[in-house]
Amino acid sequence: MTDPFGSANGTAARPAATRPPVRGPSPPALVHREPLLARARAHLAVGGSVVLTGPTGIGKSTLLATLAAEFTDHQVLRCSLSATERHLPFLGLIDLLAETGDDLLQTLPKHQRAVLEAALLRRDDPVGERDVLGLRVAVLAAFRTLCAAGPVLLVVDDAQWLDAPSAELLAFIARRAGGLPLRALAGLRAGPGEPQDPPELCPSPVLTLPVPAMTAAEIGGLLGDLRLPRAVLAKVHRASDGNPFFALELGRALADHRGPLDPAAPLPVPDGLRTLMMDRLLALSSGARRTLLLACAAARPTLALLRAAGRPEAAADIAEARHAGIVAPGDVIRFTHPLLSAVLYAESAERDRLTAHAALADVVTDPVERAHHLAVVAPGRDAQVAETLDEAATAARRRGARAAAARLGLLAAERTTKPEAEPELRLTAAEDALAAGEFAMARGIAEDVLAAAVLPAERVRAWIVLLDSCGQALAELDEVFPRALADARDDPALLAPLHYRLAWRAWLVKGSAPKARTEAATAARLAAEAGDRSTELLALTKQALAEFHIGSPEAERTMARALAGPHDPAIRLGHNGPVYLRYRHHLLHDRLEEARGELRSLTYAVRQRGAVESLFMCLYGSAQVEMARGRCDRALDLAYQCLRLAQDSELSQGPAWCAVAFAEAAGGSLDRGLAAAERGVGHSEDDGDLLFLPTTLHALGHIRLLRGDPAGAADALRRVRVLEAAQGLAEPGLRRWHADLAEALAAIGAVAEADELIEETRRQAARLGRPSVLAALDRAAALVLAARGDPAGAVPVLTRAVRAQATLPYPVDEGRARLELGRLHLRAGDVQAAREALHGARRVLLHAKAAPWIAAVTAELDRLDLGVPATAGDGDPLRALSGMERRVAALVAEGATNREIAARLFVSIKTVEAALTRSYRKLGVRSRVGLTRAVTSPRAEDRSA
Repeated sequence: MTDPFGSANGTAARPAATRPPVRGPSPPALVHREPLLARARAHLAVGGSVVLTGPTGIGKSTLLATLAAEFTDHQVLRCSLSATERHLPFLGLIDLLAETGDDLLQTLPKHQRAVLEAALLRRDDPVGERDVLGLRVAVLAAFRTLCAAGPVLLVVDDAQWLDAPSAELLAFIARRAGGLPLRALAGLRAGPGEPQDPPELCPSPVLTLPVPAMTAAEIGGLLGDLRLPRAVLAKVHRASDGNPFFALELGRALADHRGPLDPAAPLPVPDGLRTLMMDRLLALSSGARRTLLLACAAARPTLALLRAAGRPEAAADIAEARHAGIVAPGDVIRFTHPLLSAVLYAESAERDRLTAHAALADVVTDPVERAHHLAVVAPGRDAQVAETLDEAATAARRRGARAAAARLGLLAAERTTKPEAEPELRLTAAEDALAAGEFAMARGIAEDVLAAAVLPAERVRAWIVLLDSCGQALAELDEVFPRALADARDDPALLAPLHYRLAWRAWLVKGSAPKARTEAATAARLAAEAGDRSTELLALTKQALAEFHIGSPEAERTMARALAGPHDPAIRLGHNGPVYLRYRHHLLHDRLEEARGELRSLTYAVRQRGAVESLFMCLYGSAQVEMARGRCDRALDLAYQCLRLAQDSELSQGPAWCAVAFAEAAGGSLDRGLAAAERGVGHSEDDGDLLFLPTTLHALGHIRLLRGDPAGAADALRRVRVLEAAQGLAEPGLRRWHADLAEALAAIGAVAEADELIEETRRQAARLGRPSVLAALDRAAALVLAARGDPAGAVPVLTRAVRAQATLPYPVDEGRARLELGRLHLRAGDVQAAREALHGARRVLLHAKAAPWIAAVTAELDRLDLGVPATAGDGDPLRALSGMERRVAALVAEGATNREIAARLFVSIKTVEAALTRSYRKLGVRSRVGLTRAVTSPRAEDRSA
């Protein structure tokens, strides 16, 4: 469930229809490889070469293709090689020059043309030893001719298979490529511990980038069509070791699997992978394989453990496996690839597996691992095994391993010989599954309990598990509340937690903060009557939250009651508890350092023992704080951590995409930010989440405004205003959308509506004491004045806003105000004041690493340097162009390439190309030369003067 401070409890959402991928520089499968792609692009942009290294199937070819596709202004020469063709001389060169045609050869002197034609098999004469130098010179001349016509990019996939003659020729060219617009992209196979030296065929400077294994979220996206349970996806990720090729093969085997998928069962390994792995394993002695089977079954196998489990020759067996490349060096025995372990375990006889587990159960000291081995050895009902499993679940819970606790607890319920104990064991396992983010598992257990339980306490507890597992999609479970309330009867201990969840429903589904406050107060009263301190604290926190949003003076007192101890650890570490509320309170009062400190302490504790949704919320809040503090790069990292956790854990993704959208808008790419905001809105609408929908719409409107679409921004932000009014909200310091909407309204000419909004919000902010809101409103008010045709009157108002922002801890907001002040000075014709304001904005924003804002300031400074006016008058030849089109045109006039413009403006190359196409059409020109003339020609009024 989400709270309206722009945060969510991250519980699971219902399965939604598949959405289109984020539009931007990279598709979803590559979104978490964006740092690697960004490093590669940056190096290529300065004329360097890039070598991608990694094992077979890691995705080098996909990344090479992605990068190469962006070089639309280069001639791209490609070759893709294989081991069987390595002995064929000049095959790599033949592939590279296959698309060049004979016209290239006709430019060479006769002798050079002859030897090159022979090497390319375009004539019958072989290349002799005495022709080698001539061939080198010919190939060099050919590449110089290609480079004279335009920049050239070589793409060599699987460079380790390049034939020796081609490799020598390309190395010869690379050593002499200085000054040529020639660069290379190469893929090189390299496993762990293998040398990853760049091949000499690449012109310097060369950047070598190891391709990382795919994350669990990426593997989930890769196999998304299979709709596998999260636990099964996690096993695929572990078994494949993040290798996309292996993951796809495992996914195909799972698709062919008949019957339900058991997350605890070994993965079916496809025949191709099984054969590949077994060929390596069968080369070992039978004794070594028996020892390795013990290692497969153990959680942390060491030589000492294997000896204690009955393998006295373990040292020699492991040495044999290491020599064969099956086991990695180290004290803990680890397979070089997880599939080797999976295949060995799956292919071993059942009696051998049971023998291994029995031996380990006798010697391991960890209660959790011992319980696991006992459960495998004794599958039936057994009182002693059930007790051991329950104790192990408790130990795992204390460690913070809630997923392990859930599985052990469920096993204990299945093994117990006491029917009266089974519902308690199952419900505890379901609650552990909830805390671990295993929502499908939790729902399944709760439904089983409801099918058999008759006691009201057991039934209400199961209903609560169902409610908590649905997350933002509470609207789907409207029928649960009447049934749960009927089971609770008049017992305050059972009614209190249900009314607490009714408070969430009132906000999420009904969109009413006052009703949420009423239900929360009822829950707090009932919990106090029942002596349930935990529920009382949660309800008081929810009540305080609602009171903050409706602007009630009672909010501070209610929060103080919630913060009064003692606190149960589960409440203290929970994202819906009063400690988390204290961070929000700091943020509301502009105390960013205090908010950051509160979150850092809480995040550390949550990582040790908290629930997955609480960690999600800590990451979300941390991204929000770091963005406000002007640490935009850190905010981006935290936002994507938040998204990965949501995707890995089946959490509601609306809040996560919203965090990404705001972070991208502050420090990344507006294109990616827009796509993320659209996905966030889609998720919130699909979930029926009226509480978080305004926040995602704010992100969408904010980014549309920054992209020069004030009409689209006004549409989204007007929806926010309507939703907040319907919910009874009167606290402008929470979502802070008001200034954005006022600016959008001013830009589309709705100045009266903008004035009314500013005045209403200013009254609320002054009453509640929100100086940062008032500073943002001053900025918007100045732009409204300018839109009325009074830029001179707007300047002092905006100057006041800049001074106010400089005293507040929001550097991006300060830079934004300085940018707008520079623009106003430009409109008023005060170039010196404009330059001063813009340089001040750039200084602040550079420190914040606020990439889109830096691009906007740079564009304004470029206009000053080029003499391009900030606004288009009647005599301006660029009057037909939009803001983005004018920026692109100004940089074209400087001589910048599309790639350089994209980097400078922090947009994609496609955005630049589209802006150019529109500019050509609007100005009636056909080329960059014509566009440059239009930018640099004197304006009509200047000529007439």
